Amino acid sequence: MDAGSLSSSASIKQERPHPLREQMVPRRPSSKQQYSDRFIPDRRAMDLDVARYMLMDSKKENTTSGSPSKEAYRKRLSEIVFQNRTRILAFKSKPPTLEKAYEEVLSDKHHVRSAKPRRHIPQRTLDAPELLDDYYLNLLDWSCGNVLAIALGNSVYLWDGSNGSTTELTTIDDDNGPVTSVNWAPDGQHIAVGLNNSDVHLWDVTSTTQLRTLRGGHRGRIPSLAWNSHILTTGGHDGLIINNDVRVRSHIVETYRGHQQEVCGLKWSNSGKQLASGGNDNILHIWDQSLSNSSNSPLHRLEDHMAAVKALAWCPFQSNLLASGGGGADRCIKFWNTHTGACINSVDTGSQVCSLLWSKNERELLSSHGFAQNQLTLWKYPSMVKLAELNGHTSRVLFMAQSPDGCTVASAGADETLRFWQVFGAPELLNSKPEAKTSFGPFSNINQIR
Repeated sequence: MDAGSLSSSASIKQERPHPLREQMVPRRPSSKQQYSDRFIPDRRAMDLDVARYMLMDSKKENTTSGSPSKEAYRKRLSEIVFQNRTRILAFKSKPPTLEKAYEEVLSDKHHVRSAKPRRHIPQRTLDAPELLDDYYLNLLDWSCGNVLAIALGNSVYLWDGSNGSTTELTTIDDDNGPVTSVNWAPDGQHIAVGLNNSDVHLWDVTSTTQLRTLRGGHRGRIPSLAWNSHILTTGGHDGLIINNDVRVRSHIVETYRGHQQEVCGLKWSNSGKQLASGGNDNILHIWDQSLSNSSNSPLHRLEDHMAAVKALAWCPFQSNLLASGGGGADRCIKFWNTHTGACINSVDTGSQVCSLLWSKNERELLSSHGFAQNQLTLWKYPSMVKLAELNGHTSRVLFMAQSPDGCTVASAGADETLRFWQVFGAPELLNSKPEAKTSFGPFSNINQIR
């Protein structure tokens, strides 16, 4: 079991910020030294008391004359106290001595040589009011058409990455809501929306039209969704996993029974041949599509995690490598060989693992976490050395999604903010190859969907 939803009641409803509006962050004062105009004395380099004394002392020298012994004593005292200072005004701070400057140069050169280059990761923040603080849900997804979908309460909003515009796709009534999951189809034009009442709505985003409703398969909410060509796989609160063929009227074509509790993680492999499912029963299952017709049992049943398994990510450069993350009582990222079912490595992150994303261009893995730091951590694979820790969220970072080019990551947290991070490097042009045109079939014949 893992900490799930957190609900709070208030007698007076506070005014909520506009969804997906950029936050106004106060500008921090510059840390760089501010220099005065060259014609104006720099008062920070002056001692006004000393300057006043020197002015008054020079007047006394012109008006009064003392005994030679007193005069010698006065000059000796002035040399000791004021160190033979003759300038009253200072136009700049005193430069360091030659020895000190040489030491600073040597220390800077040593620092440059020893310090490792750190990646600069800029951040942008948008408001996400009414984002549910529920570990088991999946409320964020980014399409291949560069449109980000996020569920806020009973509504689904679309943020266009090309121009930054925001539109509201749909709002569900209170009897059927809230929205519990969103997932884009491979064509980037259709999206599945899972609801709290066990229904799944299919939408055509280009025409803003609801195509159909899938119902009758689950008892309870739909916390997880995963597309595999024309098959939409749904994971339910009842522990069932159902494959739905969206092209036909009788959409339920296969049912997997293996979890005893809510299915909170679902991911098809890049080849579409294996399905990974994680549940609140601390179990990770690997289902093989080629074996599903003859047997309803999973290919592998993995019980190494000690908490709910929600974070799942298939490796883009090794087809049989799967990364999974455990909840608050587990805190581990584990790597699996899905052909043999062997655990290759396990890393204790020290906090709840909410989401995982592989880089499309480098051998790097990004994880999002809960208490106590609520950070995103960038790892180098396979050494699992920390490359960076991204801080900014004030509550657990529940959801992550990756842009189509693989460079930007969006993270949504229980602090009701949506943050964009330039985490991963751009692919090298020399190694890039034009993508083969793929014909996606979920909605190839729209007349067949009723």
